[in-house]
Amino acid sequence: MSKKKILFTTSKGFALPAGCTIFSEGINFSIFSRHAEAVTLVIDLPATSKAPRQQERISLHPKINRTGDLWHILIKTDREDLRYGYRITGPTAKAKGLVYDNQLLLLDPESHVHIPRAWGEQTADQDLPRCEIIKHNFDWQDDRPLNIPLEKSIIYELHVRGFTCHPSSQVSHPGTYQGIIEKIPYLQELGITAVELMPVTEFDENDNVFRNPASGKLLKNFWGYNPVSFFALKSGYAADPHQHINEFKAMVLALHQAGIEVILDMVFNHTGEGGYAGTTSSFRGIDNSIYYLLDTATKEYLNFSGCGNTMNCNHPVVRELIRDALRYWVMEMHIDGFRFDLASILGRDTSGHLLANPPMIEMIAEDPVLRDTKIIAEAWDAAGLYQVGTFSTDARWAEWNGMFRDDVRAFMAGLDNTVGNLATRIAGSSDLYLSSSRHPFNSINFITSHDGFTLYDLVSFNEKHNEENGEDNRDGDNHNISWNSGAEGLTSNKKIEALRFRRMRSMALIMLLSQGVPMISAGDEFAHSKKGNNNSWCQDNNINWLNWDLAEKNKGLLRFFKQCIDLRKNHSIFQRTSFFQHLEGKQSAESHSEIIWQSLTPFEQDWSAECHTLAFLIKGSRTDSNRSDHFFIMLNGNRKQEAIFTLPPLPDNSKESWYQIIDTSLDAPYNFVPLQQAPERIPKTRVKVQAMGAVVLQSPSSAT
Repeated sequence: MSKKKILFTTSKGFALPAGCTIFSEGINFSIFSRHAEAVTLVIDLPATSKAPRQQERISLHPKINRTGDLWHILIKTDREDLRYGYRITGPTAKAKGLVYDNQLLLLDPESHVHIPRAWGEQTADQDLPRCEIIKHNFDWQDDRPLNIPLEKSIIYELHVRGFTCHPSSQVSHPGTYQGIIEKIPYLQELGITAVELMPVTEFDENDNVFRNPASGKLLKNFWGYNPVSFFALKSGYAADPHQHINEFKAMVLALHQAGIEVILDMVFNHTGEGGYAGTTSSFRGIDNSIYYLLDTATKEYLNFSGCGNTMNCNHPVVRELIRDALRYWVMEMHIDGFRFDLASILGRDTSGHLLANPPMIEMIAEDPVLRDTKIIAEAWDAAGLYQVGTFSTDARWAEWNGMFRDDVRAFMAGLDNTVGNLATRIAGSSDLYLSSSRHPFNSINFITSHDGFTLYDLVSFNEKHNEENGEDNRDGDNHNISWNSGAEGLTSNKKIEALRFRRMRSMALIMLLSQGVPMISAGDEFAHSKKGNNNSWCQDNNINWLNWDLAEKNKGLLRFFKQCIDLRKNHSIFQRTSFFQHLEGKQSAESHSEIIWQSLTPFEQDWSAECHTLAFLIKGSRTDSNRSDHFFIMLNGNRKQEAIFTLPPLPDNSKESWYQIIDTSLDAPYNFVPLQQAPERIPKTRVKVQAMGAVVLQSPSSAT
């Protein structure tokens, strides 16, 4: 019997770098596995005109091809069209948290490319190698990081597919990176400075087990918070899945050329492998006890993510993997920042306990490659740990400020005991960040995000309506702090609809004129609705696909967003890097405070639970070197009752007047008028603010 032909000659290779690396003498492979007893590299060569498809299994010698916990080999070939994977043999002893199975063909955790596939296409045969070799050869045209200061940033959160998949987007390649490129003029006109992309690392959108209760069809894992890789880009979001890397880079380059940064939503807290009953694609089969948090006694997965497993983020091996991934996205893909999903998990030790000084969190902040990269934490996890304001004392870390979201929602739903909290959020949340030597811009201010109601649904629904998710409406948060404005869902009542749009304008104004960094959820600017679904993770349809016809139908709301953004960008007074200096008492406030609070009467505050009105004067500068305008903002959180505010005198006994530039109770174009056309308002006179409305007055400096 003849021997099988050996396809490659090999040498022992190099332990570092991990993953697959092309050298002049061949291709080096290196993978970590501490508890493996044997590792086999499986190479698949596609068919050519001269040879059929061939597969080679190369056993790595435990003494020759192993350095510490790294198994490595170099194959001498100039072919770069091969695919590869690993079969790993080791003990199957759940009592030790080890579940090796050499029948499984595993993905390389550091692979940059998996077999490309279109959205919805089934993943490749699990018995075929799925990792591909890639040479990064994109012409970046001298692209450089924009490094927009965080305090000057306005973030726009979007889903790559959902952003342009609806036919109304009128792009040539709906639901793709190319589709985003085609919408860049819209983003520029809107005025945002950064897009925050929901997960774009590879995941399996077909892994959902839930069905639409009406049609019986399996739902998709649409959002993508179920990664199978921290490196491999989602090919299903590309117009041409086989060119997805360069298409993504072209998108980043085009956004940079338009002055827009790119922030990625990264999921390091868990993986798509789920619990023991889930699909083993990589980490579990490589070294389960290293990559995941396991109960000390039972070796069951600790589930701080709510998704069946939790990454062991503070194990040195996992820390290095995460660091390598972040460096890759910055160095090779030119990413400007990261938002870390359920980031509190990054602070847990190998037993799941909260660390006082988590090395993972410090390493991200201090890594030299990431030094100019924006880092944003979702400072909580699914196990109830809530660290908004306490996630890190490092000034580099910004946080999604869930308290800003809740306090603005509560005030604008007419709830009691909300005025004091709202004032604190508007001023930059000094209760959260001043004590930790941080700044107002450490607060990422948002009212809505992908998770929860849209802005329109927030003012249109009292309860979630998630029946289409196939879980009998059990999923999703029950604590929405919403008010439907008088009718649940769609209505033909014009008064209710007018109130809803007034409330949306008022909340947008609060967010965009507060200290901190505003984040807009895509579609809110033209009132996209998800029909009351507050957990739309599985809806690959019009629930998540933005209906761009609404941009025309609700162009008045879109105009209001644009003008509020423009106002913020043109006045540094809304982009402070330090907290306000505020002194109590009428005389002190008049002369020294940078922000002066009142209820209905100048210098008289009302922080009582029953109060629903708040106004504040932000003092501009009148020095020769820095002349800026004064602003006076009035907010009425009463559901039905109008409020009459008495205007304060201008600072420094100025004889100038106020000018009313915004009234959210009016329709476009009257709700936001240019300063030159704004009606004059004399200090110490009265101004009416409608229920759930907001009015903004401006006093221009003489240099304006």
